Amino acid sequence: MHVIATAGHVDHGKSTLVRALTGMEPDRWAEERRRGMTIDLGFAWTTLPAGERIAFVDVPGHERFVTNMLAGVGPCPAVMFVVAADEGWQAQSAEHLAALDALGVQHGLAVVTRADLADPEPALRQAREHLDETGLAGIGAVAVSARTGQGLPELRAALTRLAGTLPAAEPRQPVRLWIDRVFTINGAGTVVTGTLAAGTLRVGDELDAGGRRVRVRGLQTLGEKAERVTATARVAVNLRGADRGDLSRGTALLTPDAWTDTQVVDVRLDPGVRQRAEAVLHIGSAAVPVRLRALGAGTARLTLGRPLPLRTGDRGLLRDPGRHEILAGLRVLDVRPPPLRRRGAAAARARALDEVGLPDAAALLRWHGLLTGAELASMGCPPAGTPVAGDWYADPAHWADLGRRLADHLSRRPALDPGITVDAAARLLGLPDRRLAEALAVPPLTVEGGRVLPAGRSLPAPVAGAVARLAADLAEHPFHAPTAERLEELGLTGGALAAALRAGALTSIGKNLVLLPGALDQAADTLARLPSPFTVSDARVALDTTRRVAVPLLEFLDARGITRRTGDGLRVCRSGD
Repeated sequence: MHVIATAGHVDHGKSTLVRALTGMEPDRWAEERRRGMTIDLGFAWTTLPAGERIAFVDVPGHERFVTNMLAGVGPCPAVMFVVAADEGWQAQSAEHLAALDALGVQHGLAVVTRADLADPEPALRQAREHLDETGLAGIGAVAVSARTGQGLPELRAALTRLAGTLPAAEPRQPVRLWIDRVFTINGAGTVVTGTLAAGTLRVGDELDAGGRRVRVRGLQTLGEKAERVTATARVAVNLRGADRGDLSRGTALLTPDAWTDTQVVDVRLDPGVRQRAEAVLHIGSAAVPVRLRALGAGTARLTLGRPLPLRTGDRGLLRDPGRHEILAGLRVLDVRPPPLRRRGAAAARARALDEVGLPDAAALLRWHGLLTGAELASMGCPPAGTPVAGDWYADPAHWADLGRRLADHLSRRPALDPGITVDAAARLLGLPDRRLAEALAVPPLTVEGGRVLPAGRSLPAPVAGAVARLAADLAEHPFHAPTAERLEELGLTGGALAAALRAGALTSIGKNLVLLPGALDQAADTLARLPSPFTVSDARVALDTTRRVAVPLLEFLDARGITRRTGDGLRVCRSGD
């Protein structure tokens, strides 16, 4: 199936033409039919002689309903642009064309209707002159009369040719269905409609709708029930889990966890546009007020009135509703832009954005340093290459700099210093995941017993192996300190235990009581979350340990100022003083 927006200023001629092509009434409201004016979006469909199925989104032509018009054309990949032979090119034709050009629509068909009322050639000539200045230059053109049927066979043939030029849909992509209509059906509940531009919907799918999880109860496409609908398609979705009042035009149904909801974006604007401080962003079927901050001559930062699920490469347009003026088309560049806090930060950001056309994963990593593969995909740029740790990808220059900083820090510590814990290394470098710190510990660094240290200070292999086995013991319960018997089984007695303690691979909290070094930070974090003051029993339960460990551990933390006795057998954390 292919979905085509029907645009142009001549409402009555457009609707009549769609009616003649499909045998369906696109104007849904009695008021529209009475006035001969399309007010809201209309929908119709037909099967062409070659078997292609075409759905039409009939959009309003009058300037008072431009917001509705933009909601209809936003998700559509192609347009049937209608001009009346007896009226010719009009101001509203120009606004519709400007909107289509700003949205990057490059596939379409020009149709001059009412050819029975006037010679269509002047209107065809005018349409071609205007279209040739946009991305729709060179599209096919047909003259028709919906009343007499003149030109309708040629129009159907031209639509068949147009369908053959449209880019293939991407059925495996995550779903983002921009809702253009919400209603209820007795016995079925909430139903939404929209143009499915990519992805596949199935009955039973769980989707995100404005932060609310909903489930697909039923599907229809072109008036027929379906268990599965693949893009590109007009689709009606019966939802479970949302009432009519929960959803509205401009909300999107999303594959969960596959999109980045954002309220601040960096964009590239059409050249030669005078930027305004405020405007309305039209993207998909959404219309959201935005504030603009110019970055450079062709780039800006938008702060949206509400979050939208956007990706790098998305197209939209800015409009001044007060002046009825389209300000600019835009392309989204970054949906998670860095804050601009320092003097000159905006100019530096503009230079960074100007270095690329449409960003890819490498550009996003250059700007952000570290991102997961899931984050890159949700931002619109799936990663290439190999992650540096887990699902984390890094900009090569940033990754090398992190490694140098860690090595420099450790090289400045005393010769017998046991290094720092992996968690401390992550905090030092501002890393979001301790696995990144471990991955940075490459020669001349190594990781021993949960600590990062220069490779020359590593433990003897038998001792390192014993520490590793103890670390495995403590993985699930870090405060279950080993008994003397277990330390003996592991070979961590005498000189071996002393070596592990000297290297910082283990920490002693009392006689014959050792823990991994990271356990102390973990204990401090856990106790800081307890209501103050707390008892030894409170601490024991929170740390999932025994009194044998809890008492000396608290005394150890007291000695280091992390916890403090209050004099009545209770304690408080330093952060709770």
